[in-house]
Amino acid sequence: MRLIYIIGPSGAGKDSLLNGLRQDMASMTTPPPLYFAQRTITRSHHQSNEDHEAVDESNFESLLHSHAFALNWFANGLHYGVRHTQLSPMAEGKWVMVNGSRAYLEEAKLRFPGLTVLHITAPTEVLRARLLARGRETEHAIEARLSRSQSFVPEPQDLCVSNDGSLADSQAHLKSLLQQRTGISLPINFFLDENTPVPFFHKVT
Repeated sequence: MRLIYIIGPSGAGKDSLLNGLRQDMASMTTPPPLYFAQRTITRSHHQSNEDHEAVDESNFESLLHSHAFALNWFANGLHYGVRHTQLSPMAEGKWVMVNGSRAYLEEAKLRFPGLTVLHITAPTEVLRARLLARGRETEHAIEARLSRSQSFVPEPQDLCVSNDGSLADSQAHLKSLLQQRTGISLPINFFLDENTPVPFFHKVT
């Protein structure tokens, strides 16, 4: 099963890591067989930096009833869906990455047995500091989020990235894990000094 289901608590820096991966892939001469599935969300484009398909709740319900979605869930007041067409690259031998929801993980496993879970997280104190710095929620709401994140226990076969150091180190760790699981060569930067990144490709054998 060439499906990678990405989860992680708020404040883990999941978007930063994935956006960095997209940018590095775009710079490659030959695009790797790795595809980011676009999500359908009941959220307008100006409310997010994500390149999603924006629909209202009525249109989402119509798509849901017409069985347009391979995956769908509700979180934080929004409906999310991933169309069947977004997973079609798997039939071409490509790997597909889906930005998912922890609450929907078990259902996703039932629909796609053998999927790979990619868990991006950070220590509780790091998550707390990042969420407080955002200033979007009350301390009570933040503590509730942290409590939910602590309840999740990854399984031995899951891929796990702790994004609590430098972004460059976390990106290198993410790419290394993806290479080991998929066999896809991705550029990993190491540093001669703090200002000089040097790309190299790690060949998986």
